[in-house]
Amino acid sequence: MDIIYSVSELRERLRREPDNVFVPTMGNLHDGHIDLIRVAKPRGSCTVVSIFVNRLQFGPREDYERYPRTLETDCARLKQAGVDVVFAPDEREIYPEPQTYVVEPSDLQHILEGAHRPGHFRGVATVVLKLFNLVMPHSAIFGKKDYQQYLVLRDMVRQLALPIEIIPADTVRAPDGLALSSRNAYLSPDERREAPRLYQVLRESQDDIAGGARDFQRIELNGMSKLADEGWKPDYVAVRRQADLQPPEPGDSALVVLAAARLGRTRLIDNIEVTAPH
Repeated sequence: MDIIYSVSELRERLRREPDNVFVPTMGNLHDGHIDLIRVAKPRGSCTVVSIFVNRLQFGPREDYERYPRTLETDCARLKQAGVDVVFAPDEREIYPEPQTYVVEPSDLQHILEGAHRPGHFRGVATVVLKLFNLVMPHSAIFGKKDYQQYLVLRDMVRQLALPIEIIPADTVRAPDGLALSSRNAYLSPDERREAPRLYQVLRESQDDIAGGARDFQRIELNGMSKLADEGWKPDYVAVRRQADLQPPEPGDSALVVLAAARLGRTRLIDNIEVTAPH
């Protein structure tokens, strides 16, 4: 496994690799990231993983400075997982000058996560496009835990006619249902015991919809109340169409329930897909 820190070295290394599959990460890897690599490896002869904490996608009061950086441990895990190339640049390597050219996603960037994290998806799309231009993969793997991010990037690739297939991977969960996330490390022991409630609320919403309930506003408010009653500070529980995260229309069946809420100082997100009966 090659660990590469510079753009020039990365391009030189990948010149002889026409069959790249790419997994972008911010590091502090967990089993969910390793599952992305498992999905990636059969799809190409060279698996490339990037580790870069991207300042552009963090708001001014978010956790950029304290986001866990664990490069040595990450590289050991990636080597064991059979990764071929790790690209671990510093900020000056990715942004040698102020990034004044940016990717402006569609209005999808302004709802749900985007409403609570203004500019987040602009930062995500900008750095991912830049990484795509460096790695030049034929496919890239993104976890569905970040459902809105996956859709933003899928649409970016389609509308900009990039020759890259965006492949979603299912959310990986702890045995108690908590979606794996690097930010779970922020949770205190008591908060960690409480954290699976977010998934429980999503499951209950899923059961209601699968059972034929169509009063989505009631389902959303009920989920918010269940979280608030246990000391959470919910940002949203939302029932949306899988295709575009717009509110469901009569007859829509492929739906997703998304939630974001603060537990103590830690903001957790999760989602669950559901098929509504016709």
